[in-house]
Amino acid sequence: MKKIQMVDLTGQYEDIREEVNKSIQQVMETAAFINGPEVHGFQKELENYLGVKHVIPCANGTDALQIAMMGLGLKPGDEVITADFTFAATVEVIALLGLTPVLVDVDAETFNIDPEAVKKAITPKTKAIVPVHLFGQCAPMDELLAIAEENGLFLIEDNAQAIGATHTFKDGSKKMAGTMGHVAATSFFPSKNLGCYGDGGAIFTNDDDLAHFIRGIVNHGMYERYHHDVIGVNSRLDSIQAAVLRAKLPRLDDYCRRRREAARKYNEAFKGNSDLILPKTVNNCDGICPTCDCHVFHQYTLRITNGKRDALAAHLSEKGIPFGIYYPIPLHRQKAYADPRYREADFPVTNQLVKEVISLPMHTELDDDQIEFITTTVLNYI
Repeated sequence: MKKIQMVDLTGQYEDIREEVNKSIQQVMETAAFINGPEVHGFQKELENYLGVKHVIPCANGTDALQIAMMGLGLKPGDEVITADFTFAATVEVIALLGLTPVLVDVDAETFNIDPEAVKKAITPKTKAIVPVHLFGQCAPMDELLAIAEENGLFLIEDNAQAIGATHTFKDGSKKMAGTMGHVAATSFFPSKNLGCYGDGGAIFTNDDDLAHFIRGIVNHGMYERYHHDVIGVNSRLDSIQAAVLRAKLPRLDDYCRRRREAARKYNEAFKGNSDLILPKTVNNCDGICPTCDCHVFHQYTLRITNGKRDALAAHLSEKGIPFGIYYPIPLHRQKAYADPRYREADFPVTNQLVKEVISLPMHTELDDDQIEFITTTVLNYI
């Protein structure tokens, strides 16, 4: 059995080696390193894939979130509601812009932001909601879009973990993650389902005026060279990373399919064990249905309910099995984001999840022998 990786980018590269190397070589030979043909080509191809009017590439996913908020004209002191159970980048950019982060609890089954908690957190100062499509599936967008519309709020999708996922609305219509709110941000960090070989990100929107504004922001506020019309930043996707992403984008649906297949095998091995809570799709399917398109399994995350999560983690390390604990400390307890407004009683789900969650290896190159070894190791210890 080959060595188990949390993410096997080397194995994935072997499948696209020739195409990636050729594209990178072309960038080197033309020296079109910034805003070259590869960037523009990737932008158009991703717009077509998502069915969104505008993709604006940028340097990384954190920049994408910050620039999205800058584009909406949010002002210092404006409140922005987001999930307590997520990576810090989401709240980091809110604080960097002088906005006021308002953290709320999440759903125990999907790990995504709880619409009822969002409703309770709205005040006259609230200007935006930032749902995070965590671990590979969309937040409850029917409810969140209704809340945003009813209260005149912007909805900013943090789509760093769910590119390729589809949300089915209650009326049966479908849209892809990142195309439903006023604006969305994504990351192309190497471990993402669609990842480059360095940092990269993008902003998505269907709003023509907002897209124009954001295109200026990412390029020092310029629409014409040396004419600075808006306050901007320097945040551009370089051509080499765009070349890698162009090679991977046509394979994204297959990458997501292979991740779902691995998740099904994990679920099959673990089903019926009372000490494990398996990941569930937002549609509450029994397992992961054969036609599943709502979850792309950026992570496969279990809950260990017998109080032995940390001991299991140590055991997996001894057996050479990598894992992740996403996330060990809720944002409301982080020093940088502590606030006397927060009460522990407001975060019962998050406070439980941080004690129980563990993510197992999940990537496109997992094979049956590896999955069997991982699941047997977990079950024998449990």
